[in-house]
Amino acid sequence: MPKSQSKSKSPNISLYAVIMAGGSGTRFWPLSRQLSPKQLLRIDSDYSLIQQTVKRIKPLIPLDKIHIVTNENHYLEMKMQLSSLGNGNCNFLIEPEGRNTAAAIGLAAISLYKKDPNSLMLVMPADHIIKKSERFLNIVKHAAEITKSGYLVTFGIKPNRPETGYGYIQAQGSRLKAKGYSNVEKFTEKPDLETAKRYLKEGGYYWNSGIFLWKSSVILNEIKSYLPDLYKNLMDVKKAVGGDGLDAAVRAAYQKIKSVSIDYGILEKSKKVAVIPADIDWCDVGSWSALDEVVEKDKDGNIKMGNVIDIGSGNSILYGGKRVLATIGLKDMVVVDTDDATLVCRKSEAQKVGKIVDELKRRGSEAHLTHRTVHRPWGAYTVLETGERFKIKRIEVKPKAKLSLQMHHHRSEHWVVVSGTARVTNGDKVYNIHINESTYIPPSTRHRLENPGIVPLHIIEVQSGEYLEEDDIVRIDDDYERVKKLKG
Repeated sequence: MPKSQSKSKSPNISLYAVIMAGGSGTRFWPLSRQLSPKQLLRIDSDYSLIQQTVKRIKPLIPLDKIHIVTNENHYLEMKMQLSSLGNGNCNFLIEPEGRNTAAAIGLAAISLYKKDPNSLMLVMPADHIIKKSERFLNIVKHAAEITKSGYLVTFGIKPNRPETGYGYIQAQGSRLKAKGYSNVEKFTEKPDLETAKRYLKEGGYYWNSGIFLWKSSVILNEIKSYLPDLYKNLMDVKKAVGGDGLDAAVRAAYQKIKSVSIDYGILEKSKKVAVIPADIDWCDVGSWSALDEVVEKDKDGNIKMGNVIDIGSGNSILYGGKRVLATIGLKDMVVVDTDDATLVCRKSEAQKVGKIVDELKRRGSEAHLTHRTVHRPWGAYTVLETGERFKIKRIEVKPKAKLSLQMHHHRSEHWVVVSGTARVTNGDKVYNIHINESTYIPPSTRHRLENPGIVPLHIIEVQSGEYLEEDDIVRIDDDYERVKKLKG
């Protein structure tokens, strides 16, 4: 168990960032999917939300001190996106499966404490928008001073409306202390509308931003005190971690962890919690209606993105994809059109979109899981048509990139080159095929597709067989670490 630092000592404090990036963003469906969550999306920006989060903190905390907590499904694309942000690389902590924020933060705290017993953790979600970046960095510096007294500091956002989609923090007393913070009286989960109106009228309440700053040693002590089972299980995970990715021992240890949030498990119980007001023009992009806070509107109060034609609508959010989205006379509505799904709802009902995702899961529909076009480190593929015992894809491979060396037990594949040159490994043979040429890959045959050229390679792939899902892939060799990550 970490020992608390004496107040009389002034150890060298080192600041690290921990970015929580494992969520699926169900309330942002159909744009956000389980395998392509909102933190990987570009929303009214040239950068994805995870890229914006890293860029925001990078002037204060270098990339090698930024830790991303995520899962296997999102790791590769995040790594690829963040590699474009400059010299150096972020660190990744990969959970075998999601166990809510207490487990993720505890895992990061153990890692940082082992690296640096005096480490401070700035914990941030990956999917928030903060427009006052410089002010945010100044508040982080201020909060770092407060944590030296052993506080768990939360960043509170002063409410400007009776919001029912956020949790609330009640400050203790009516005045801030000399250092600009208050002790926390209590946390409240998402209130009903009347309660939210009362909080706004009474004052002394802040939205819970989900941004925290504390010593790794202090949060570990609090986890040991208030969530002893989690602490023990995290110690077992730590012991199980070897040098070969997520092995069976790590997975087994993680399965014992119960899902609990850091708010409920620690912050609502601890006597060391302080809130610091953060006027940073903050928005949690939790649902479609939240875009009202961050995206510029037209003269009629509409937010229009993509291929949209509108006549006479007002105060609506209209998101078009490849197809033309035509709307007439809508008021206070959300309309989102993608290749395979369309959402239509009132703005006031946007918080319920997650229930649609639950129903899609119940029906076994892939519409909650992935888009028709799926991006990979080597390029992308689009599912053109699916039927009984067949699937047709359009595949694009970047110049000089290649897919993993792999095999399938239950399907064969037929490849036709549309543009570019394909280098094919087919069993023991390696050969090139060109435009309008094709090749056949039998089941249970080791194969690989690569692009040796300097222009993108496009092929049409026809799959045939009794089982055509993506988990029928046995990777033998891979440039993107997927063999290592899936061992065990």
